[in-house]
Amino acid sequence: MKVAIIHYWLVGMRGGEKVVEALCEMYPQADIFTHIYVPEMVSETIRRHRITQTFINGLPRAARMYKAYLPLMPLALEQLDLSGYDLIISSESGPAKGIIPPANAVHICYCHTPMRYIWNMYHDYRKAAGRLARLVMPPLVHYLRAWDVTTAMRVDSFVANSATVSARIQRYYGVGSVVIHPPVDTAAFTIAQPSELGDYYLMAGELVSYKRPDLAVRAFNKMQLKLVVIGGGEMLEEIRRLAGPTVTVMGSQPFEALKQHYSRCRALIFPGEEDFGIVPVEAMASGRPVIAFGRGGATETVANGMSGVLFPEQTIEAVIRAVRSLADIQIDPEKIAAHAGQFGREQFFQKMRRHIEAVAAAKASSRS
Repeated sequence: MKVAIIHYWLVGMRGGEKVVEALCEMYPQADIFTHIYVPEMVSETIRRHRITQTFINGLPRAARMYKAYLPLMPLALEQLDLSGYDLIISSESGPAKGIIPPANAVHICYCHTPMRYIWNMYHDYRKAAGRLARLVMPPLVHYLRAWDVTTAMRVDSFVANSATVSARIQRYYGVGSVVIHPPVDTAAFTIAQPSELGDYYLMAGELVSYKRPDLAVRAFNKMQLKLVVIGGGEMLEEIRRLAGPTVTVMGSQPFEALKQHYSRCRALIFPGEEDFGIVPVEAMASGRPVIAFGRGGATETVANGMSGVLFPEQTIEAVIRAVRSLADIQIDPEKIAAHAGQFGREQFFQKMRRHIEAVAAAKASSRS
């Protein structure tokens, strides 16, 4: 079987790229197509595959300014010749699903979310944009939305990474989807001995506005409790300026350092709304509870009262109440880690294989 994997851009190893990496393990013969490819920023597993870039990759400063070329990406995707491929898996949260599939090919879209900058977070992105971008965004985004909805008809089956995303697919595209949570390498994490536990809380992940790192820092400044912040991103310097004497901002750290902090923190703080959220699952796989905003993927991964606490609104007071309420929970690291195990890689492989086989069989039956 000839397999193509379509991914929006390969410029780092975040959640979407982890899914691509897992798909590469499922289909070692697959070819990858993407708008932008920066080899040194992705894993060896991905680099082993033949990778074809769209013409976006050759545009000026594309490796850093790729999002500025978003209006050209529909055209770029439709120039890809996928003749001869039997199975196409598009990995979508930037433009990826809009390829033109061969008539007999099975096209599965693994949707991390419909493009948030044109749908559910459009107004947030527009408010944060520069003056010129705010002027041109409405007509450009209107065109992108029309194209995005139209290309949903080129997909045989949508797979959503969470129930939250499944609801968005239904709302914006008018189609159903199957929920298969993304693969988390839960086996890579270990539980610390009680004597190894620290006296600090942890916030980890990319420091961008929608993840609300400022909220956690302000709350811990007010409580004067220790908070360690791990992660880079556009808000790193702002968070450093905001941090009080009890907040340590470490920036980006190697995976081994992150693992150690996961296992030794009192709890992970997760103040933003994510489509799924791999970081909370990694913390729970390390036996540590999670204090998270009770919207989005955290409502599907954090067992409120067992593996953590969900707070109802993004306010400093709500974070403080949630941190204090953690004392009322009996923390069982082994039980928390076992709960995280349901989001492991093997579960992803099994569910994806079964679903792809079922869709392929249904399509073959419809042709006979």
